[in-house]
Amino acid sequence: MEITAARVKELRDSTGVGMMDAKRALTEVSGDMEAAVDWLRTKGLAKAAKKSGRTAAEGLVGVAVRGGVGVAVEVNCETDFAALNADFQALVAKVTEAALGVKTLDALLASHAGDNTIADLVTAAVVTIGENISVRRMARVEGVAVASYVHNSVAPGLGKIGVLVALDAADNGIGKQIAMHVAAAAPVALTEGEIDPALIEREGQIIAAKARENGKPEAIIEKIVASALKTYFAEVSLVNQKFVMNTDVTVAQAAKEAGASVTAFARLQVGEGIEKEVEDFAAEVAKTRGN
Repeated sequence: MEITAARVKELRDSTGVGMMDAKRALTEVSGDMEAAVDWLRTKGLAKAAKKSGRTAAEGLVGVAVRGGVGVAVEVNCETDFAALNADFQALVAKVTEAALGVKTLDALLASHAGDNTIADLVTAAVVTIGENISVRRMARVEGVAVASYVHNSVAPGLGKIGVLVALDAADNGIGKQIAMHVAAAAPVALTEGEIDPALIEREGQIIAAKARENGKPEAIIEKIVASALKTYFAEVSLVNQKFVMNTDVTVAQAAKEAGASVTAFARLQVGEGIEKEVEDFAAEVAKTRGN
């Protein structure tokens, strides 16, 4: 039987699995829809699909460095309890190790760890652990030297915040200090010139609105915005931030004194930007009673 796009879509719609899994199932059973559903259930994929709609905002960030390459990967689950599960932590470690050999998230999911792809390992973990699990994002930096730091570590290279810092010279210890700074200060860009224009525009609008609320005349609001934005740039661009280890100097100055410059950084924090579902206790109790 011909495996058409329409049949793949039909199977996806009825089971909730991904396109590649649906196509693979139909291929395995020569296009028989009912048999394809059974094949997916046998592989545990249909069970995994039932959990795919649940919010996964907890989890861990894995960090690994090899030579002049560093990677950070965020793997999410539904509960912090699952993040402490040994199987989940082993999964994150495997995903992070695999990330050292790729440059994109898609390539990571398609890469292999042993006989299985990372995507297959994640699907298997969903069934084993019983929660929705997803590899949400990855970051990669390269430099002469790369330093890393993991905040709230639960195991080597695994924690709630993962940071990478790339330097253009050998690291004599300043890299780790700057990585710790990044974890605490959460800069949005390396330099002023790399700040997202949309962020600058939004900040400028907020500054202008505050000035108007304070009764400032329109004639000077533009100057107020320009002055305030200079302060904003210093607060959010890494090289211009006051170094947390020594606030008398900027991060750029601290690196220079150590004989290096920061060329790149990455900071991943678990659940950052994910809107968590909140359900009040009464509603939760009512749901368990069938009301």
